[in-house]
Amino acid sequence: MSAAERHLTVAALQFACSWQLDANLATAERLVRAAHARGAQVILLPELFATPYFCIEQDARHLQLAQSAADSPLLRRFGALAAELGVVLPVSFFERAGNVYFNSIAQFDADGRRLGIYRKSHIPQGPGYQEKFYFTGGDTGFRVWQTRFGRIGVGICWDQWFPESARAMALAGAELLLYPSAIGSEPPPAPPVDSRGHWQRTQQGHAAANLMPLVASNRIGTEFSLLDPSVSIRFYGSSFIADASGAILAEAGQEEEGVVSASFDLTALKRARDQWFVFRDRRPDLYGALSTHG
Repeated sequence: MSAAERHLTVAALQFACSWQLDANLATAERLVRAAHARGAQVILLPELFATPYFCIEQDARHLQLAQSAADSPLLRRFGALAAELGVVLPVSFFERAGNVYFNSIAQFDADGRRLGIYRKSHIPQGPGYQEKFYFTGGDTGFRVWQTRFGRIGVGICWDQWFPESARAMALAGAELLLYPSAIGSEPPPAPPVDSRGHWQRTQQGHAAANLMPLVASNRIGTEFSLLDPSVSIRFYGSSFIADASGAILAEAGQEEEGVVSASFDLTALKRARDQWFVFRDRRPDLYGALSTHG
């Protein structure tokens, strides 16, 4: 790429999801098109946007929502959309692979070609976020893809709380970190917790520590358990884009559907990383504790 081709515009989308599954996909496509109209070249949808956040409860009937990557109507539709618009599109989906299930990303390049799949590594389990009932821990390792517009690394929601995830992608050559999410209030019996600020600051730290921009998308709205309607999650939106110093450049509201975008010069960012030496001065020989559970 020439220097002129290293200018990149990214966008994060947020919207509410419901059991009107066709409407979820229509909303997602509409907002992808709106982001493209703003000049976005890399567009991030929220985690598991095709459905409500069914992990609020444990119900084996929800396994019927999973799709095989080989014949997924969802992936066909959004791969075709990526090709039509010429955009890079990571697509979050509930993957069925043989006898197991994963929380996955299919990475589409700007020509609609699927570059590969990343399977969520860190699987949460707690009130309202009961993902271990559905998902096996990912077996792909952290992935970085060379796309038309740059090298991007994608983690999924709970992955974003682990600095090791971001650093592993940075060491694999990522120039941009993306984290689709589904996060909000903590249901009972946990005491009320508003993790919004913590959620943002954790990821801002990843951007700053690795000197690269970060994009985080989230959903909005309140969703209820079908098994116990007294259990609900209010998703707090606040999708954002942080620059390479961790500062938030663009942020959506907590309740509004929308698109936020920002632009970067990847050549200038590479130059800045080279001058800060955070990778040169690493001491992997001292990091043995990171490979233990202690």
